[in-house]
Amino acid sequence: QVQLVESGGGLVQPGGSLTLSCAASGITFTRYAMAWFRQAPGKEREFVAAISQRSGSIIHADSVKGRFTISKNNAKSTVTLQMNNLQPGDTAVYYCAAGGRVIVSQLRSHSAYDYWGQGTQVTVSS
Repeated sequence: QVQLVESGGGLVQPGGSLTLSCAASGITFTRYAMAWFRQAPGKEREFVAAISQRSGSIIHADSVKGRFTISKNNAKSTVTLQMNNLQPGDTAVYYCAAGGRVIVSQLRSHSAYDYWGQGTQVTVSS
């Protein structure tokens, strides 16, 4: 059974930092591209960052570039999203996703991913 379990969400003030982690089980982690998406109330799910199977391709959405960093630890089967300088517009539920057949051109597409976590809430507010 495949499981993706996110952790690390919470309430933070503008300008603060959070680190989200996603622990994967039930998959051969090195064969999967991993990604983070987010969804704010009343909005569609939005791409945040992705890393390809062998970590050869790492991409971030323009809205988070320079503030967020995705990384993958194959030994621990985890993917991390380091989020710095958080702003109220970053408030959303953040989802981890895993895809076994994602090519580089598809990394931003939510439909390319096979498995999803339950999500973790990030709230940025003073």
